[in-house]
Amino acid sequence: MKKLAVIAGFVVLLILAVPLSNFFIGSPVGTALTVRGPADPLFAKVAAVLEVKCLNCHSGETRLPLYASLPVVGGLIKADIEKGRRALDMMKALLPADGGPVSEVVLARLEQTAFKDNMPPGRYLALHWDGGMDDDDRARILDWVRDVRIRFYAPAGLPDAVRAQVIQPLPEPARLDARKVSLGKRLFHDTRLSRDDTLSCASCHALNKGGTDQSRFSTGIDGQIGGINAPTVYNAVFHVRQFWDGRAADLAEQAGGPVNNPIEMGSDWPQVVGKLKQDVSLEHEFESIYGQGVGAANIADAIAVFEKSLVTPDSPFDRFLKGDEGALDDEQKQGYLLFLEHDCATCHVGKAMGGQSFELMGRKADYFKDRGNPTEADQGLFNFTKKPDDMHRFKVPSLRNIALTFPYLHDGTATDLTQVVGIMSKYQVRPELSKQEIRLVVRFLESLTGEYQGKPLK
Repeated sequence: MKKLAVIAGFVVLLILAVPLSNFFIGSPVGTALTVRGPADPLFAKVAAVLEVKCLNCHSGETRLPLYASLPVVGGLIKADIEKGRRALDMMKALLPADGGPVSEVVLARLEQTAFKDNMPPGRYLALHWDGGMDDDDRARILDWVRDVRIRFYAPAGLPDAVRAQVIQPLPEPARLDARKVSLGKRLFHDTRLSRDDTLSCASCHALNKGGTDQSRFSTGIDGQIGGINAPTVYNAVFHVRQFWDGRAADLAEQAGGPVNNPIEMGSDWPQVVGKLKQDVSLEHEFESIYGQGVGAANIADAIAVFEKSLVTPDSPFDRFLKGDEGALDDEQKQGYLLFLEHDCATCHVGKAMGGQSFELMGRKADYFKDRGNPTEADQGLFNFTKKPDDMHRFKVPSLRNIALTFPYLHDGTATDLTQVVGIMSKYQVRPELSKQEIRLVVRFLESLTGEYQGKPLK
């Protein structure tokens, strides 16, 4: 009996030795997060919490325990760290390379984690007894998140309680040079931008079809069919980059993409400029606005300025956010609560409800394996960056006017809202939504159709 007690005591000591050893190793302290972080008192408090509680799994500054050198255990630990870093690299996320504010997506994820208290996971806490966050920690995070939203992202002129939310109402279009908007509109609908004068920007981004062509793949010059679904141009001004794979930094750069694509407009800037210069009145208009005649840069700029005007505020959901409880019916309100509960608003954030990040398609299951027939377009952001971590990542589409922008996904395989919500439920969120829950979310999404120039989109 005494021998068994000794053995049992020894086993207990061995078990306790693992979590106790982590007290001596500790978490990263004095990292760039706290040393080089913004001179912001609220951020300083948050950084101190995240540095101790999160960086071990969400950065490259991990402090591994001695038992991580064991073959099987070490492999599991390193796999978890890599998974955590890929999900959110906090050093990159909280210290943006451009020196700008933390993205709305990162804010939403920190807020969601603080609200739900689902990080760190239980298996981490079992070995790191001091790894959990208390109420004060969570309050610091929530205060900072809302402060950043209000200062950098939310539309002006609304109560702070509205501006601090993860999703904000769409604002009215910004003040723009009316002459450039008018010129850009003409060019957007001008077929001379294509090689054979048959296609314009509006051919694939029809303003009476939700800013798309409502086709799986667009038809380009000579009847060629593209390989990726055309995204809407409405509210694209709020996106961090353009195209599904983010290869264009802004709307002006995006404008040149289809012009120079051999299976879209099949032309090039010298050819387009040459044709437009033959239009004397157009040449004079460019000279009066830009101080010079027709050129590639000012064509792209005029189109970009016009596209900046394509903002669609005042949807029923916008009116609801501003305090009009009657703007949504009970089912739509239930759908919105499900949308928040299942963390859809950690990607579909901000005014545009999307367009702020590039996310992995198939977070919970292998979408591409199940769908089959892989294409180059399926590689997503990787096609632009060539970074392995970016394989199958796509710009999160805006949900604004989503009822009009069918079919859905980069591959255009989802023909209606019920189907695409079901796909997102299966491959992106857990637990999966029931048929009734999917129906309610669809009802909510139908409330996101706004107005263009004071008239409801149809």
